[in-house]
Amino acid sequence: MALRRALSAAGPRWAQRLCSAAWGDTIFAVSSGHGRCGVAVIRTSGPGSRGALQSLTGRPELPPPRVLALRRIRDPTTAEPLDRGLVVWFPGPQSFTGEDCAELHLHGGPAVVSGVLRALGGLPGLRPAEPGEFTRRAFRRGKLDLTAAEGLGDLIRAETEAQRRQALRQMEGELGRLYQRWSETLTQALAHLEAYIDFSEDDNVEEEVLSQVDATVRALEQEIGSHLQDGRRGELLRGGVRAVIAGPPNVGKSSLLNLLCQRPAAIVSPVAGTTRDVVEVALNIGGYPLVLSDTAGLRDATDPVEQEGVSRARDRLRQADLVLAVLDAAAVPAEPAALGAALGSLLPPAAPPCILVLNKADLLQGGGGTLRDACAQGDPLPPATLLSCRTGEGLDHLLALLARQLAQLLHLGDCVAALARYDRERRRDLGLAAERLRLARRHLGRITGHVGAEDVLDIIFRDFCVGK
Repeated sequence: MALRRALSAAGPRWAQRLCSAAWGDTIFAVSSGHGRCGVAVIRTSGPGSRGALQSLTGRPELPPPRVLALRRIRDPTTAEPLDRGLVVWFPGPQSFTGEDCAELHLHGGPAVVSGVLRALGGLPGLRPAEPGEFTRRAFRRGKLDLTAAEGLGDLIRAETEAQRRQALRQMEGELGRLYQRWSETLTQALAHLEAYIDFSEDDNVEEEVLSQVDATVRALEQEIGSHLQDGRRGELLRGGVRAVIAGPPNVGKSSLLNLLCQRPAAIVSPVAGTTRDVVEVALNIGGYPLVLSDTAGLRDATDPVEQEGVSRARDRLRQADLVLAVLDAAAVPAEPAALGAALGSLLPPAAPPCILVLNKADLLQGGGGTLRDACAQGDPLPPATLLSCRTGEGLDHLLALLARQLAQLLHLGDCVAALARYDRERRRDLGLAAERLRLARRHLGRITGHVGAEDVLDIIFRDFCVGK
């Protein structure tokens, strides 16, 4: 999520930096992690990878692409032997970054690794990679979009099987494909509208194109709005996302609120039904504003005061942008279908987006492997995580899920708000209507990372043969 926030904040400076980055240099780095180990992997990327591999092996011929070959590694300046290891040649564009790449699989002793790094640094045109530069080059070459790049980062940091599976799904682009489809639809609508504005007087663009754009924009607004299940749309960023902690009594809802805000904002007690009113705090999660509410435990209460608390909790649920549904990890079924049913009994019809928090993970026998697998499965479950409010285990994963949901809600909310103003601007001026579509497309681009103006021109020339 830090990647998307940085790119969004940078705006035009980000694009300028990517465009101005040197395409002629070759980077290298240890890609297997640092420290003493059995095998270390050093990777290069850039046009000098071929020469670097030839220089370090002392052989002009390269091994077949993507095939491990045993080679003696030497310092090209002194001819001193450095190691004997495996090398791999990845000619672009069939590589991780899309550039020519090489990998050296060496013995992982510090002396071997530092010696090979020094030898690479002595070659002309090679330099050490900056943090994240391999992934940045892959993004620049179209090998990854932002959701996939974030998924890669999550995959590298994953400590549990559940985190690994969830990160892998994102890296493979399930969510990215949905956002990319919306972006392509919006790009086509914008291109057709701009073609109508510029070329309709020359009879190159028929009148019905405008009605097709109108229908596309209305359908897209409805689809993204349904995905958000949110009526406030553009107000999200200004007022903050309204999130509600909901669940049965005594599952740790107040403890979760206190853990997230790092202070005793809510009373915590082993007595069920302690929370009677809504406790609300404003937080900043990953740079995004969040208004978080702790609510009374959802049950059929008999006490009149608790009944009022439950009623207020259900009202907050209906008004929420996001729900943190909390269940007792030690008391829920591990089967995904049964777990989904338990969650469904808490949420109202047409519920907002949800994160399932299975608290009290420290009480699980054997580490809760079966429940972790259920969390990682996805459908029919929403994003889910195990958590222990007592020990803090799982907090980092929950914060990552929260930040990702907030970013999507805010950017998609602003996208829908821009689409909603299209009709009004369309009646006044087609140029203003086109600007609304450009704005909506920029908000989607902050999620996918694809915001090129060239795409619009390509569609205009493709669909209308302008200038043929």
